[in-house]
Amino acid sequence: YAIMSNHYHVVLHINVKEAESLSTRQIAERWLSLHSGPVLINRFIQGDKLSEAERERCNEIVELWRERLTSISWFMRLLNQYIASEANREDQCTGHFWEGRFKSQALLDEKALAAAMAYVDLNPVRAAIEDTPETSAFTSVKARIESLRQEQHTAPNLFPFAGNPRQPMPDGIPFRLMDYLELVDWTGRQIRDDKRGHIANTIPPILSRLGFEPADWMNVCTKVEQGRLVGSHHAIKAALPLLNRKRVSGFRLPDG
Repeated sequence: YAIMSNHYHVVLHINVKEAESLSTRQIAERWLSLHSGPVLINRFIQGDKLSEAERERCNEIVELWRERLTSISWFMRLLNQYIASEANREDQCTGHFWEGRFKSQALLDEKALAAAMAYVDLNPVRAAIEDTPETSAFTSVKARIESLRQEQHTAPNLFPFAGNPRQPMPDGIPFRLMDYLELVDWTGRQIRDDKRGHIANTIPPILSRLGFEPADWMNVCTKVEQGRLVGSHHAIKAALPLLNRKRVSGFRLPDG
């Protein structure tokens, strides 16, 4: 994530498998931590005896909440509501806070994921607000660097780096954290308008592993907000039937 003065970017991982594994009670407790619930659900949480019809209705409600738990639209709705409420409270005003609906893009492969994460983490550097990633407040890269210095597994509420793909592959981002930090630093130096500083002629291992040439990588990072899908040509083509679409309108990465 990167939080700027008038907008923010966030890269999301939707863990459908985990959502499906949660019990009815776990789903209800998560929803009730943010919302008030029907009397029937509160009775269920309290352990009251329910009739068969009440149990069926309870399950229907909770299954709807389970679907919302993996919905980007619902996530953004709740997050934007919270931000708008806090901003209006601080400014002592009412009314609309956000200009329009959020924009989302599907990241279809590892190349797209790396490009989007680097793009988001470098927002303060590109805007000339900060000089380096480690000083960029309100970004995930700064949070990861701080957790690394404290020898923590990952920063709070951020998906961990799991390292190079292997079998069995644990849950996490399929890169090494140190490779990613080197990638962000190298990319940031390349796309700054004044182009101060220079990285020696060493390309981060992640570039070779993902099949990027330096020129291709820079092309990706400067165009990552274009289109609705981000990925290789093959990844976008494979995703079209799943999204009920026939035409390719995403941004294609090199198929190295």
